[in-house]
Amino acid sequence: MGDFQEYPDVVQEIRGALNPGRLKLQEGSIYFKNLKTGKVDQFQTSDLQKVQWLKRARGYCLKFVLETSIHRFDGFKDNEFEKLAKFISNHYALSLEKVDPSLKGWNWGKSEFEANSLNFKVENNVAFEIPLSNVTNATPGKNEVTIEFHQNDDAAVSLMEVRFYIPPDPDSEKDSVAEFHKTVMENADVIEISGESICTLQEIQCLTPRGRYDLKLFPSFLQLHGKTFDYKIPYQTILRLFLLTHKDGRQMYFVVSLDPPIKQGQTRYHFLILLFQKEDEMQLELNLSEEEIESKYEGKLQKEMNGPEYEVISKVFKAITGRKITVPGSFESHHKAQAVSCSYKAATGLLYPLERGFIFVYKPPIHIRFDEVVNVNFARSAGSTRSFDFEVDTQNGASYTFVGVEKDEYGKLYDFVKGKNLRVKNIGDKGGKAVSYNEMSDSDEEGGDHDAYLERMKREGKDRDEDDSDDSSDESFNPGESGSEVAEEYDSNPPTTSDSDSDYSGASSDGNEEGSDAEERRRLREEKKKEKEERREQKRKEREEKEKAKASKPKPKKKKDDEVGGSRKRKAGKDKDPNKPKRPQSAYFIWLNEHREDIKEEFPGISVTDLSKKAGERWKEVTDKSEWEEKAKRAKADYQVAMEEYNRNKGSDSEDDSPKSKGKSSKSSKTSPKKKTKVEASSSAAGGGGSFKSKEYISSSGSNSDSGDAGSGSDSDKPLTKVAKKAKAKKAKESPEKAASASAGGSGSEEEEKPSSPAAGSDDEDKKDESGSAAGASGKEGSGSGSE
Repeated sequence: MGDFQEYPDVVQEIRGALNPGRLKLQEGSIYFKNLKTGKVDQFQTSDLQKVQWLKRARGYCLKFVLETSIHRFDGFKDNEFEKLAKFISNHYALSLEKVDPSLKGWNWGKSEFEANSLNFKVENNVAFEIPLSNVTNATPGKNEVTIEFHQNDDAAVSLMEVRFYIPPDPDSEKDSVAEFHKTVMENADVIEISGESICTLQEIQCLTPRGRYDLKLFPSFLQLHGKTFDYKIPYQTILRLFLLTHKDGRQMYFVVSLDPPIKQGQTRYHFLILLFQKEDEMQLELNLSEEEIESKYEGKLQKEMNGPEYEVISKVFKAITGRKITVPGSFESHHKAQAVSCSYKAATGLLYPLERGFIFVYKPPIHIRFDEVVNVNFARSAGSTRSFDFEVDTQNGASYTFVGVEKDEYGKLYDFVKGKNLRVKNIGDKGGKAVSYNEMSDSDEEGGDHDAYLERMKREGKDRDEDDSDDSSDESFNPGESGSEVAEEYDSNPPTTSDSDSDYSGASSDGNEEGSDAEERRRLREEKKKEKEERREQKRKEREEKEKAKASKPKPKKKKDDEVGGSRKRKAGKDKDPNKPKRPQSAYFIWLNEHREDIKEEFPGISVTDLSKKAGERWKEVTDKSEWEEKAKRAKADYQVAMEEYNRNKGSDSEDDSPKSKGKSSKSSKTSPKKKTKVEASSSAAGGGGSFKSKEYISSSGSNSDSGDAGSGSDSDKPLTKVAKKAKAKKAKESPEKAASASAGGSGSEEEEKPSSPAAGSDDEDKKDESGSAAGASGKEGSGSGSE
């Protein structure tokens, strides 16, 4: 049987609400852990007076009666009675009594007080019982007492009050109503201010509820006195105390967790948050004697206390309430703080990873214990790449999303979560079964290098690629082929209003003949629709025929830049030379080419990305890389030799086959006979003068010369250009022998002096055309040059 028994599916009724928990029975004590609040109730078995087994509407109840309190736990099954009775008899020296409830439904009977409970019995059987700890007030009347109860927000239905009628007893001298009321009030949870407070803290800044309050600490409760509201908080409703350092290092949060919460109208405050400046100090004197401090608080307090304000107040709370103070543990953020900045819903705050949970302050305050966490998730933040979201799913179905955590905090937060054995949500396992916190002890064995955030990014990228591929398969919109009515606006011959009117008038007459206007209109609409389709089809065929004819027509050859009077735009990019040697591969890629097939055989169906990742991991594991590094060196040397040879060949080819030299030589070969004719004509016309005419002068003056009648008419009509004047002055200086040698030498020298600009040539031709008429009248040889 063992020294203990544990029941994980037990519930405890608290003010009308059933809270699940775990009950553990052992030899010296009994434990119950509330799974909703995480609070652990413990009582010693030496204080037990009796243990009872009661029948409930569903299952059975185990009732422990102590000297001053009663504890009830529901959810047991009928077959567990024997095991419990044997364990209690062996370890507690008590018998498990079966108690039968009254089923008559009478509303009169006897009332008995047992510990802190009121039992109403009908014929010595319990009809119902009332825990007096749930009573908030009792009001006596003439022959009755009205009992009021605390309201529980978690309960679906709350019992507000019960009235007991107490008939007068003529044989008794005592007042039965007053005695009943007194007994109820002695055990009720009613806070009455009596005596002096232990200490008073003036003008303490509170964030929730917001404002400045005076804190008065009494032996059994805490009073908050503000300008508008007053609160009384019993110490048994305080679950935990937290002392948290602000991210800036200058402020301190002191957080008090409450259950049930304090109320302000319809608002419930589950946390009391006090804010202190770290550098503020205070002196506090307690209204206690040295004997009371030693006896009640075991020397944890002093008569006079001084130091930082947050330290003094936290010590006083810890000693009076008997609760431990939780502080941040080993977590350290990227900025060397104990919290990370984030937002919950619309409020900005700080998230503190603790040793046994998370707490978010300050608005709204949230405390999440690790034992109620199902999994956590790192999600990409919407609209921002510099932050991420941290999601926490709990066993009761609630999900908390903390938005806007800095990207630099991801590594620290992820390591903390894995160190606490919290399950990180597997992105690929959609709709998978959630694993509770207690079942996550072996979660590290799934792979210590698993990065949930990276996996999520890969999955989202894959989904986007699939969406893009689905979109690309859609047919492109083609207005010409679609049946849209918009195409009618662009018809070459749209129907006019008169045509449409005539159609409808005809439809009306035809409809009268056929006897149905509606059918006739429908028929006409169908005919018009067919006509539109035929017109569209005809236009589509015409476009196709035009395109075919355009494609079959030979394209005219484009003139080169030297033949056309303007320069042609160059292409944006250079064409890649296929003869250029390829760059050598590195040692890694040489190794990969040799081992790629081995990896594919070991992992069939592996993707290219995963293959590269696996190859990179194996390359890191290779200790001796000298073989592939030597191959890479040889490949690099061969590449350098090939590039030198390529550059030499490229240089010689560019000199021989450059487009400028080709254009120049071809042009000179074409124009040389004409130039020779010009020179001969000009030199023969010069006669005895023997003067030489330069090319510029010839181009500008056309058929003009200094001898004969041909030059006289032209020179008088048109003045000489600047270039022609220079040529004339030069001609006067040159000797006749030089002119003769130029005439005998041919067009080679002239060809070198001729400018290569096509635009200049076109201008010269225009001037020659103007002077050609005068040259033709004289009948000289220069007329051929001018007409050219």
